[in-house]
Amino acid sequence: MKKVFIITGEYSGDIHAGCVAEILKNRLPDIEIEGIGGENLQKAGAKLFCDHSKMSGFGFSLKMAVEHLALEKKVSEYILNSYKPDLVLLVDYGTFNLRVAKRLKGHGIKVFHYIPPQVWASRKWRIKGIKKYVDEVLCIFPFETEMYREYGINVHYCGHPLIKQLQEKADKKDFFERHGLDIKRPLVSIFPGSRPLELQFFGKTFINSAKKLQKLHPDIQFCISQAPNLSNNVFDKYIRNSDFKVIKGENQALLSVSDSLILASGTVALEAALYQVPMIIGYKGPWVLYFAYLLLRCIKKVSLPNIITGMDIVPELIQAKFNVENICYETEKLLYNKKYREETIEKLGKVREKLSDKFSAEEAAGEIIKALN
Repeated sequence: MKKVFIITGEYSGDIHAGCVAEILKNRLPDIEIEGIGGENLQKAGAKLFCDHSKMSGFGFSLKMAVEHLALEKKVSEYILNSYKPDLVLLVDYGTFNLRVAKRLKGHGIKVFHYIPPQVWASRKWRIKGIKKYVDEVLCIFPFETEMYREYGINVHYCGHPLIKQLQEKADKKDFFERHGLDIKRPLVSIFPGSRPLELQFFGKTFINSAKKLQKLHPDIQFCISQAPNLSNNVFDKYIRNSDFKVIKGENQALLSVSDSLILASGTVALEAALYQVPMIIGYKGPWVLYFAYLLLRCIKKVSLPNIITGMDIVPELIQAKFNVENICYETEKLLYNKKYREETIEKLGKVREKLSDKFSAEEAAGEIIKALN
């Protein structure tokens, strides 16, 4: 019997890990899978060593660091001394996972990293750790392959998970009827992030922008997306009392039926690009972390549609540029400047062209099975 241990650190990683685990179970019915994850990994038939709900965070705190170090030590000892898998699959969550990989080095356990750290964006020196502690990288962007090969790292391009996992566009008429929206009015949807401190830093500016836009253009209607991992208590503190409609748990459907989007930076921007919905990206954090980011970054673009295409398709309102005036101005352009809107939608179509039609989880599972055999 072959044994695999999978480590995820966030909700999105759990989704991708669950897809890989499900394919492994289908192809190798007697395979044993354990790991750190959430409901998706568990539904795929994996036994959870622990839930990853306390692993995700934004910024840094001493308490978080201590908890991460304790869990890192605990899971590494369990893998080496008790579970003894044939292969460990690290999914995203680079800092924690690379530290675990370092502990496993030299003990005869293969280590694969699916959705590796974005070393092309910042802290490029991490690639040295990947080369030293990871046996194979399973990357999701085509431009990553050449970079890893230049460093002599075994790499396989799997394609991006969203290509196969993204839901079809929702039926707009049905969606609007279910949520009491007016099909004749433009819909602007706000995605303020999935972490409490993101809501703290972005929420007020996003809400004030929506209020100003609605005052200037009474025809606009707004929806705010509540990430499924955010409790109502946390969301209510920063967002819900804004009088705008809140929709929870229908992220992709809401993206697909919107006329324009106001987003916190992240994977949601790539989802929106694949639906070809015009958007702006807004992001702001503590100034000390922003200055650290400026020192560590390798590229100046922050949104995935811009990075993937090498074009400035999506307006990026970062830190000082993140204010009500800029958000309103860019949103008005996307809604009411017909030529600009059409050009933006056309350019967003190039994002899918850059990514392949590969089934990412299938590719990742295939590489794992080859290594197990």
